[in-house]
Amino acid sequence: FARGGIVITSRTEPESYETLYAAHSAEVLRLCRFLLGNHHDAEEVAQEVFLKAHQKQQNMEPSELMLWRSWLIRVSINACRDRRRSGWWKWWRSPGEEYQEADYQDSSSTPEQALLSRETEASIWRAFQQLSHRQQEVFALRYVDEWSTEEVADMLGITTGSVKRYLFRAVHHLRRTLGDRR
Repeated sequence: FARGGIVITSRTEPESYETLYAAHSAEVLRLCRFLLGNHHDAEEVAQEVFLKAHQKQQNMEPSELMLWRSWLIRVSINACRDRRRSGWWKWWRSPGEEYQEADYQDSSSTPEQALLSRETEASIWRAFQQLSHRQQEVFALRYVDEWSTEEVADMLGITTGSVKRYLFRAVHHLRRTLGDRR
C-alpha cells in the first residue's frame, strides 16, 4: 500500500542498501529539511542517517528482520536534534533561510499568482519555525508524513496523549498565526 508517497510492501528487510536508500531517501531528506530549516544541513544529516543504516545493515544477522522506515525516521529525528543542540551549528547556521518550494513553480501560473504563492509559503514556513522543536517533529510526522498518532508516539518515545497535545498546540498556533483558512 502507499503512504506519504512511498510504496510500502509487506517485506521488512530490503534486498540491498541501494533499495533501502531509493525507497526512503526522499522522505528522510524532507523530514530533515522541515526540522532543520536548511537544505544543506538536511542533506548532511540525511547522509549521516543512511551511513548509520548501512552500518546497521552490515552488522545484522541474516535472519534478523527490520522495520526500516520507522527506524530511519527515529534516527533522522535524533540526528536533527543532535544537530540543533550542537554549539557550532547555532553559530554557523545561516539565519532564517526560508523553505524554497517556489523554485519549483507551476509554469502555468501568472506572476501575481506566483507572488501570492511565494508569500503564502513564506508565512507558513515562518509560522512553522515558531513552533517548538517537539511540535515541529510531531506535526511533520503526523500531517506531512501521515503516520498515525500511535506510530508517532512510538517513534518519539512519548504517549499518544502527548502527541495529541503537541498537535493541538501546533495547529492552534498555526491557525492563530496564519488565520483560519478553511
